[in-house]
Amino acid sequence: GGSEGVVVHQLAHIQYLGALGYLLWDIRRSGFAGVGWLYLQRFCWLMMIWNGVAFVGHFAQMALPDGAISTEDGYLSALLLLPVSFGHWIYYVTALDHLVITPALFFLFLAMRSFSQSATSAQEEGRR
Repeated sequence: GGSEGVVVHQLAHIQYLGALGYLLWDIRRSGFAGVGWLYLQRFCWLMMIWNGVAFVGHFAQMALPDGAISTEDGYLSALLLLPVSFGHWIYYVTALDHLVITPALFFLFLAMRSFSQSATSAQEEGRR
């Protein structure tokens, strides 16, 4: 809570963005081949985009005036109240971050499945 919580949360976004960037760089530098590595790179790119969107979205949310969001019917039915300004639109667009993180997690699933299948195939080859 408070401003300390926001600062730590935003710093976590920056750190995660850096870690994903390093992972992406290391995968490309190492020249790993295979479809799993391609999926993992796509995951990294999408998660980096998500981190940027979430980072901006948190600032947009903090910039909203008190009473700009109505949660009378609960958190899941929050409404952005009029008048709509540029800041409201930035908040609204960044609140759609699930449209980026969902495909990112799907690419992570595909990468992990590909790695698992490769490992299983290698084990079976070793047994023959």
